Amino acid sequence: MNLSDSQTGGVPGPRRVSAMEAVLAHLRGAIERGEYAIGDKLPSEAELCRTLEVSRPVLREALRALQTMGLTVSRTGRGTFVVADAVADPTFGDYSAGDLLEVRRHVEIPVAGYAALRRTQDDLDRLSALLERMERETDTTAWVAMDTRFHLAVAEASQNPVFRRVIEELRDALARQSAFLNELGGRREQSDREHRAILQALIAGSEQDATGAMTHHLDRVESTLADIVRRARPVPSRPTSSRQ
Repeated sequence: MNLSDSQTGGVPGPRRVSAMEAVLAHLRGAIERGEYAIGDKLPSEAELCRTLEVSRPVLREALRALQTMGLTVSRTGRGTFVVADAVADPTFGDYSAGDLLEVRRHVEIPVAGYAALRRTQDDLDRLSALLERMERETDTTAWVAMDTRFHLAVAEASQNPVFRRVIEELRDALARQSAFLNELGGRREQSDREHRAILQALIAGSEQDATGAMTHHLDRVESTLADIVRRARPVPSRPTSSRQ
């Protein structure tokens, strides 16, 4: 079964599914169908790479995504084990997606409003330069780092060090969430547009527009997460090629 160049089935448009997404969909489908039951150990990395015809880095990304979804756990020296047969609430570092989003709504929306009222020209210049780099960036890892930096810079523009400290505490979880959404939800270009709307509101000094733009941004994060959780791509339960 070669999953190195797959395309989303039944979904219009040119977007092609990455090799990691194809592997994740296959393994997730097998778990949800009960082919790997709760308590079962997944085949070794070497066996999965051979069966699915993908590289070890691709497979490991997919296995990390399964853990983020709460379907598996990795036990050092023992392998990867199934712990759930349905996705409930992804986890990013120490925080669940639901808990993280709840806090983000209560912190980042008012922070954007304060930033619109208190930002300095240096803040705007910093945010503008950062967003321009994000819009040009082609490396996902670099973009994710700048994504979290953007949200931290908005907090800094609020001129309240407590807000900055809160976002700093969430930085690792935000980076994990950003990488997850971009890999599985293709959100990068949309996120750039949403960040641009936030910045424009800050430039205008509009508290209402800034809180509205941040609200829209977090709404889209939530809806993409929901789509990933409930997504069910049809995937063959057995290899379709002669290569085993």
